Amino acid sequence: MMHKYQIILYWSKEDDAVIAEVPELAGCMADGNSYKEALVNVETIIEQWIQTAKELDREIPLPKGKLMYA
Repeated sequence: MMHKYQIILYWSKEDDAVIAEVPELAGCMADGNSYKEALVNVETIIEQWIQTAKELDREIPLPKGKLMYA
């Protein structure tokens, strides 16, 4: 299933990997050796995050679209 959450991708020198973060889902992130790999991995993690939230009867935030940062 394709979700519409914003995903932020960036290179982490410290981790020697590309990091993919989903700001709207607390703690939801993944990594990979490339941007494509990190994106594929975070899509899997989004699914797992949502499934876990459902199992724990927790609120699942609706995607807000583009987030603004100061």
